[in-house]
Amino acid sequence: MTPAFRPRTLILFLGDLFFFLFALFISLYLRVLELPSRELFIAHVIPFSLLFIVWVGIFFIAGLYESRSIMLQRRALSGSLLVAQSVNVVIAALFFFFIPLFGIAPKTLLVIYLAVSFLFVFFWRTFLFPVLGLQKAENAIVVGDSDEIIEITSALNAAHRAPARVAAVIEPEGSVASIVSIAISTYKPRFIIADFNDARVSAAFPELYNFLRQGIRFLDSATLYEDVFGRAPLSLVDETWIARNISRSAHVLYDPLKRFIDIVGAVVIGTLSLVLYPLIALAIWLDDGGAPFVALDRVGQGGHVFKMYKFRTMSGNDQGNYGSSGMSKLRVTRVGAYLRTWRLDEFPQLWNVLMGQLSFIGPRPETPALVATYEREIPFYSVRHLIKPGLSGSAQLYYHGDPHHAADVSATKMKLSYDLFYFKHRSLTLDLSIFLKTVRRIFIKGNA
Repeated sequence: MTPAFRPRTLILFLGDLFFFLFALFISLYLRVLELPSRELFIAHVIPFSLLFIVWVGIFFIAGLYESRSIMLQRRALSGSLLVAQSVNVVIAALFFFFIPLFGIAPKTLLVIYLAVSFLFVFFWRTFLFPVLGLQKAENAIVVGDSDEIIEITSALNAAHRAPARVAAVIEPEGSVASIVSIAISTYKPRFIIADFNDARVSAAFPELYNFLRQGIRFLDSATLYEDVFGRAPLSLVDETWIARNISRSAHVLYDPLKRFIDIVGAVVIGTLSLVLYPLIALAIWLDDGGAPFVALDRVGQGGHVFKMYKFRTMSGNDQGNYGSSGMSKLRVTRVGAYLRTWRLDEFPQLWNVLMGQLSFIGPRPETPALVATYEREIPFYSVRHLIKPGLSGSAQLYYHGDPHHAADVSATKMKLSYDLFYFKHRSLTLDLSIFLKTVRRIFIKGNA
């Protein structure tokens, strides 16, 4: 979250902890319909306090303290909260099962607690938190005229619970400092969002700097853009940006740890999913009599082509060679539509994960034909091949204009902006956040 907005995050954090604790007290009461004794409450508070720390961490990972989540509508917020708290309760169940040191096995309590804590935290974030006045949007002045500036302005002014509203947009022409001074006197802004990548704005900053004495905070528009949209501003992506922000390895431990998690996850989930293979294969065969599996050519790390395995969801396999029309002539089958909705068609890809051709999290792999087109038309598109493609990723979560079974340069540029953001910020925490939001997408079917 942008530093200027962090006081809201601290209040949310403290409120979440309080309602975790209060929900525990109420859950103990509901379990036996009498007020819990002091001894009983303390006996549960001690182990649950350890869990509260982990649970808040899951909230962070799930993005519930990010600008994008604080700006969510109630329906989207409820879905994110439900998935996060469901994960938290599963963690609690495993905690009490594998660490039986506290003399309690709260099976029924955990079921009650899931419902109670969800309702309390949702009530806190949706109704009580706005009463504190921290939800009130403060005025901001924007200095710049780039496409990203326009997007930020529209997003802040349209968001349900934005931390700032843009009162004026000042183009960096003429005496910028004088125009900003007049706007400050008129609108009394708390923030100035400036496009410091614009040479005209940077040249005016020595004069703009003086406004710091009035308690005004400066926000770099590029940083705010990434924070709000979760993607890199493509207008700023050049050789210098790539050299500064992109590296093949995030750090010494990240890549081997991620590979270890991929292997363990592929073995565990892949083994459990085997029970569904006969049922899925039979459903596909009954639908149109075709083969249950397809092997698709995809471009992976280093530009190498590999075979990606899936349950067949279309009427054939054209390997992404869409011809002059740029559109696939195949259709999604009836069973295929269902498999895609619940992502059951991707179970065979766990073999690709185990073989090291895919990761759980990374850019979406594309067909060789589409890659050839996009590398000609989109600058720096090949950068995404420095790391392994993934089953899920930032672009799959946040961009809903994905050109399925068609070539679309404009939409793929947008996807690339999400991939570059992931490449710049990738970490185990970000990977886990994307995983949790993917689970939420599958089961809640809402926006991430």
